[in-house]
Amino acid sequence: MSSSLAIPGPADADRTWHELHAAACQPYRRAGRFAWHFARGKLGRDPVFRALLMHGWLKPGARVLDIGCGQGLLASLLRAVDGHPGAWPPGWAAAPGGARYAGIELMPRDVARARNALGAGAARIEQGDMRTAPYPPSDAVVIFDVLHYIAPHEQQAVLQRVHAALAPGGRLLLRVGDAADRRGFAISQWVDRTVTRIRGHHHPPTWGRPLREWTALLASLGFAVRTEPMSRGTPFANVLLIGERA
Repeated sequence: MSSSLAIPGPADADRTWHELHAAACQPYRRAGRFAWHFARGKLGRDPVFRALLMHGWLKPGARVLDIGCGQGLLASLLRAVDGHPGAWPPGWAAAPGGARYAGIELMPRDVARARNALGAGAARIEQGDMRTAPYPPSDAVVIFDVLHYIAPHEQQAVLQRVHAALAPGGRLLLRVGDAADRRGFAISQWVDRTVTRIRGHHHPPTWGRPLREWTALLASLGFAVRTEPMSRGTPFANVLLIGERA
């Protein structure tokens, strides 16, 4: 007589991720075809979103500030986590259920897409400039692929403000391109310009840094820093810097 209990393995994680991906993309159907297709592609191909859940870099109940949040994909993913009916994969860290999300986005079109998709509720997404917008007290601050849009002295000022907003033991999740990897960095910049135009935005000048400079900057501001490669399946030179506030 065969057992009805399946042995947990990679298939369980893949199935859970596909369910979460579908649930997180679904709200964007009401925000238009572009918002829907962008959500499907970005959440499906960018390795950082699945890695966040696998490794537990966002804790249950955390106050999450997402700077440069675009159309709110992380907010939708966290909402999908809250609504997920199945068991969590045994190899993953604890699900970040009950997260309290706030997003800041410069581009009004992206804010409109986010609000059309997600509506009113737990996710609070505001239009504003990361250089001047207020940062609420947070347990985790997420900055993915946007800090290179502002000048080096402004980057430092933003990171200083992030450090001040984080609770003791809080975490910064900063993804950047490693300018020392010239080929990967050039490809990521080209794709960045292309996607920015497709999204209907003007592409501003950019300021990158080699990874060693990013790491040194965070350490000088009081973060304990470790790095994780974050380009799997892509030709980019992306790295996730995880900064812990002591």
